[in-house]
Amino acid sequence: MYKRFLDMRVREALSDTPVVLIVGPRRSGKTTLVQYLGRNERTYITMDDQTVLDAATADPAGFIREIDIATIDEVQRAPELLLAIKKSVDEDYRPGRFLLTGSANVMTLPKIADSLAGRIEILRMLPLARAEIETVEPKFLERLFEGQFQSVKNAVVGEDLMEVVLQGGFPEAMARGNERRRQDWARSYLTSVLNSDLRDIAVVEQLTDLSKFVRFLAEHSGQLVNYSRFGSSINVSHKTSQRYVGLLEQLFIIMTLQPWYSNSIKRITRTAKLHFLDTALLAALRGITLKRVRQNRNLLGPLLETFVFSEVLKLMTGSDMWLQAYHFRDQEKHEVDIVLERNDGMIVGLEVKASATVRSTDFKGLRTLAGACGDRFAFGAVLYDSADAVSFGERLAAVSISSLWEAK
Repeated sequence: MYKRFLDMRVREALSDTPVVLIVGPRRSGKTTLVQYLGRNERTYITMDDQTVLDAATADPAGFIREIDIATIDEVQRAPELLLAIKKSVDEDYRPGRFLLTGSANVMTLPKIADSLAGRIEILRMLPLARAEIETVEPKFLERLFEGQFQSVKNAVVGEDLMEVVLQGGFPEAMARGNERRRQDWARSYLTSVLNSDLRDIAVVEQLTDLSKFVRFLAEHSGQLVNYSRFGSSINVSHKTSQRYVGLLEQLFIIMTLQPWYSNSIKRITRTAKLHFLDTALLAALRGITLKRVRQNRNLLGPLLETFVFSEVLKLMTGSDMWLQAYHFRDQEKHEVDIVLERNDGMIVGLEVKASATVRSTDFKGLRTLAGACGDRFAFGAVLYDSADAVSFGERLAAVSISSLWEAK
């Protein structure tokens, strides 16, 4: 079992909050974590058991009334339970009574979110981060805001980096013996999520069209959201396309990254950016293999940006800092792949480059962002395929991608 960043955060939440909900993609390790945390004192209940699900949906209030302290897995399959849980904790407000998991974000439903306000803490768990796989405690985010980086002794570069990126972070996919088997797992996973889990949160008549829609989105990962263009791939409207994107976000397959903007720059693009949350899924959808990347290294670019974006999100789940992620792009096409804003207003920028060489021109977007932020700009880094850290002026540097999981 891997030590997860979220372990201590969940323990802390259970010590002072009646309801703790862990949300994230199916098969990312949520069940393993909650079973470990509750192995001695919590009743474990899963809504993947059809008999249990039938009982819970038939009489939610009666089902919850019989529970004292419990873990309820895959609660999105029976969202009616959340209102019954609200009533139960109002009558008995002891911390740690309900530990829930969800493979779909049921808290986007307004009635449920409002009813549990003040009673629930929601934590996000994504597939494994490289630092979790390597069993190290990363300091990347802290170093980023301090602007303190050095060369990485045992950096993963070149073809080894390609293999890491293509592997993704789902434990079951990683356990497969070769690339073909990992991609078979990824395709099977996507089919299961779209044909089964999606029904827990919405009615979608043309599931075959949605599969085609997801493949089209994969070709535009890392690009600005264009709902009309996305919808045209399956002949649906802008509104329907937007709904489908929202559903895929609820299932944690994709994420739309909102733009960072400032009143000091008038000509800023205020359009969200599309990202997949796991590179193994993205590679399977696009048919990208290690052999193809060797033949055409340009294929690595979108995958590498997705990889770094996902790794940063995972590090955020274990950080004591409160951070919000954005992207930046102005109308002169100066852009920064990832912008992190700390709750004190300080900002850092990350640009991702699938190359072993970095030039001063690669910092155009970061310099534009720094000008817009002024004193709020802490640091800007171009993450690249090398072991070396190289300064490119005040508060700017080229930094090894391996710094994301460097221990010291």
